[in-house]
Amino acid sequence: MDDHGRGSGPRPTDSGEDPLEPAPLDRGTPDPLPYEGVWRFTAPAVDASVPQARHAVRDLLHRQGVPVSEDLVQGLLLIVSELVTNAVRHAALLSPMLAVEVAVGAEWVRVSVEDNHPYRPTALEAAHSETGGRGLLLVREITREAGGACDVEHTAGGGKVIWAALPLKTVSVS
Repeated sequence: MDDHGRGSGPRPTDSGEDPLEPAPLDRGTPDPLPYEGVWRFTAPAVDASVPQARHAVRDLLHRQGVPVSEDLVQGLLLIVSELVTNAVRHAALLSPMLAVEVAVGAEWVRVSVEDNHPYRPTALEAAHSETGGRGLLLVREITREAGGACDVEHTAGGGKVIWAALPLKTVSVS
């Protein structure tokens, strides 16, 4: 991750320095925080992958010491569950494997699920009598409430990545 979650600003294209000389240490960009990074794992597009993905994300956040509130963890885990469930239910025929990625920056955490199915889903209103069909609406609402963003992007291979990025709110330790 180039910007370590600190945003991308204008970058000089030519410093005017000799490219063969060692560059001086850049003190303008702080070192990445210990919990920053990108983690990716794959799983088969089967029902058992939903709780496995949720547990893997929870364990990763804990193991890396990401300063995230319990409310934000619960929101992220619900998002992961919904996105993996959608990949299992709607993409498994063309995409027997899916990938879950967690990217943590200094000020945000992003979860995404990638599959190889070309269909770009849309959030649908479901009837009250239906037990499913509200997953993307739920993802969008959790993301909005947290002040984050979510979207669907096509991959170079013809599949898609559905992601949600939520801002980290520093948890004060008493």
